[in-house]
Amino acid sequence: MKKLLLSLALGLGLLTAGSFALAQTTAPAVAVSEAKADAPAAALAAPAPAADASAPAAPVPNKGDTAWMMVSTLLVIMMAVPGLALFYGGLVRSKNMLSVLMQVMVTFSLIVVLWLLYGYSIAFTEGNAFFGGFDRLFMKGIWDNAAGTFANAATFSKGVYIPEIVFAAFQASFAAITCTLIVGSFAERMKFSAVLLFSALWFTFSYAPIAHMVWFWMGPDAYTGKEVVDAMNAKAGYLWQAGALDFAGGTVVHINAAVAGLVGAYMVGKRIGYGKESMAPHSLTLTMVGAALLWVGWFGFNAGSALEANGFAALAFINTFGATAAAVLAWCIGEGLMRGKASMLGAASGAVAGLVAVTPAAGNVGIGGALVIGFLSGFAGLWGVNGLKKLLGADDTLDVFGVHGVCGILGAILTGVFNSPSLGGPGYVADWVTATGITAADYSIAAQVWIQTKAVLTTVVWSAVVSLASFKVVDMVIGLRVSEEDEREGLDISSHGETAYNR
Repeated sequence: MKKLLLSLALGLGLLTAGSFALAQTTAPAVAVSEAKADAPAAALAAPAPAADASAPAAPVPNKGDTAWMMVSTLLVIMMAVPGLALFYGGLVRSKNMLSVLMQVMVTFSLIVVLWLLYGYSIAFTEGNAFFGGFDRLFMKGIWDNAAGTFANAATFSKGVYIPEIVFAAFQASFAAITCTLIVGSFAERMKFSAVLLFSALWFTFSYAPIAHMVWFWMGPDAYTGKEVVDAMNAKAGYLWQAGALDFAGGTVVHINAAVAGLVGAYMVGKRIGYGKESMAPHSLTLTMVGAALLWVGWFGFNAGSALEANGFAALAFINTFGATAAAVLAWCIGEGLMRGKASMLGAASGAVAGLVAVTPAAGNVGIGGALVIGFLSGFAGLWGVNGLKKLLGADDTLDVFGVHGVCGILGAILTGVFNSPSLGGPGYVADWVTATGITAADYSIAAQVWIQTKAVLTTVVWSAVVSLASFKVVDMVIGLRVSEEDEREGLDISSHGETAYNR
């Protein structure tokens, strides 16, 4: 453990030193991106103004949009620390409370650093259909020395920009919380050092490439006419080219993380005493607090993915509100029918199920569609943590796959249904779409559902393969699991030398 931490510290130190050296150089403008109503979008870094006085001035970022994106970033950070940490922490036994808090907080921190060093460049610069390039390695070029200003990133409207550094921070919070979601699947028995090494590997080879495939394109200003459409599309990510809709991360975040968690649950194995001993949550009060923080923070997660403080942000906002409430009710109804009473754990889980399902749909469907997706996700999540979990036979400790996997898949596919203008969805509405010649009349529910299904399958296969390889590497290098003695004692003491509660 000490050797691993020392190696990580030394490696990060060297990378940081390299970043200072590279930061002294300028870089050409690159394409960066995020999702919107009709398709995930990219943002083009604004070019430096030409020396010619007659050249047009560099675009000026919109202050309102910039402020909204900074607030949204803070909300997503709150989702992870403390939201997800408390939600997960309350669900484990008291002897493992601090270990979960540590795994969430430190993993989040690790991924933020890796994102700034190389992850952002792999995900949101031009490369090929699966990986970006290295134009933003160590975040070089974010400050344009020649222009004396920060590089800009486009939103989803032509001529509207925010500082690229704000976009990068927003996306860093997405990458970090995705990796922390995974730890719920193998909580209470995996080595802390193994969690960190796996997270670094999986982030590099699964999260960043999937983000590039789904969300990278050349930005609205690149679509100047029908004659350039094919050329611009060819530079986008693989799933963006296919037409996949993912407003805020149904595939990139939830399905991606859920599959990794399920693989981890199989690879690490079941907890000692699983199915024989009581493993009830030690504090549903903390779980409720965590779920509430997740719900509030999710407004930044979903509404912030509009990249502008506009109508689509408002649509994502109210859809996040309504779908989550509908899912809470559905889960409680389902529990009432199954067990004769609804539980606090069920209500909190229902909230998360609705939030997960509406994520890919948030700005892509109408309010009615969001309510249907949310209501169905409550029942789907309840089945996922009961029926499906038994069928899979894995000890997915905190039901990451049962909620994030099942509801993420449901939301991703139903986005293709309710995006249709005939069902109240926005369809194809962006101003830059006019350059492609696409109209609302071209929308086909069947065709879009098939595109969404292919995106889901691609994500499942990619994440499963990377996860399996990453867990194998970690197992060979440092081992995945703590000893039986340490597991029985609890990871708080055995891994961190402290306890959550002094009794």
